[in-house]
Amino acid sequence: DPDFIIRTSGENRLSNFLMYQASYSELYFTNILWPDFSKEDFKISINEYSNRIRRFGGL
Repeated sequence: DPDFIIRTSGENRLSNFLMYQASYSELYFTNILWPDFSKEDFKISINEYSNRIRRFGGL
């Protein structure tokens, strides 16, 4: 199961992508289109992910 999902293109939805497997995944949405998503953009997303406090469904 994925821990982190990056969704490009500014869409704030997963379109049933890995619907059950993504239940505890952290989501990252960006307006950047996939062909323009650079290594620097990836580093930014990973940095944001590493600063999150994961609760796995808890409050």
